[in-house]
Amino acid sequence: MKNTMGRWLPVICLVTAMLLWSSSFIALKIAFRSYSPMIVIWGRMLVGSLCFLIFCRKLRQVKIRRQDLRYLLLMAVCEPCIYFIFEAKAIELTTASQAGMITAMLPLLVAIGATVFLKEKVSRQTLAGFVLAIFGVCILSVSGEKSESAPNPLLGNFLEFLAMVTAMGYTISLKHLSARYSALFLTAVQSWVGAIFFAFFLVSPTINLPTEFVMLPAMSVLYLGSCVTIGAYFLYNYGVSQLPASQASAYINLIPVFTVIMGFFVLGETFTVPQMFASLLVFLGIYISQRRPRPLV
Repeated sequence: MKNTMGRWLPVICLVTAMLLWSSSFIALKIAFRSYSPMIVIWGRMLVGSLCFLIFCRKLRQVKIRRQDLRYLLLMAVCEPCIYFIFEAKAIELTTASQAGMITAMLPLLVAIGATVFLKEKVSRQTLAGFVLAIFGVCILSVSGEKSESAPNPLLGNFLEFLAMVTAMGYTISLKHLSARYSALFLTAVQSWVGAIFFAFFLVSPTINLPTEFVMLPAMSVLYLGSCVTIGAYFLYNYGVSQLPASQASAYINLIPVFTVIMGFFVLGETFTVPQMFASLLVFLGIYISQRRPRPLV
């Protein structure tokens, strides 16, 4: 029973992380209605940083090796710093659903990166699952419709792709670090570095500081900082520490499905029959990629 639970716990953590990350696209759309994107991102990181103060005593006990400093810096610079800059602008220009779809590119990017940098083996079966899932995401993308909240979806989707490139660097460095550091510590580093980094944007003359408190967008920022920044990243970091990076990243393909569903119910974005079919393909691709694969000869 214990072995079964130990085998399924990383899977449960990863699926939950994907659900939380999917909801972040919706929360960002809501928050951006009243606040500047950089204000929202900084508030999100600040909330997460304050929450981690509860674990200060435990985090102080972590001994950081000098040779790991560059990997910690790479991890934090890739995500949240550069990643959120691209994603914030992408969410302004495209729909939450379409931005979520682009995340399906990450597993292939991570698989390539893990093969090059971590010497992980990628099986034919895993690759077949990836291809099927990405095919499903392509159908999702083609069947999507423009909306008033997506003034330039092409550019927005491209910026989201750039965000996925930085997410690849984050995942690879995270996998390297997770052998020596806990998911709690690595998530805290991300939050604190992100809060400091995005604080510099507050002095920019192009940033409109909030002049009033708007309940729903403000609650969205609070949700992003607590549930998403802490919950999603902690669960994902734990899952990556327990599974090969290429296998763990396959769960990213769930984000487009969850985001399209949430976008439909919360934001009123379209969810058509082809998108339902495409969602099933994504789930099938995830299932195939997570079965016990046969190593490449």
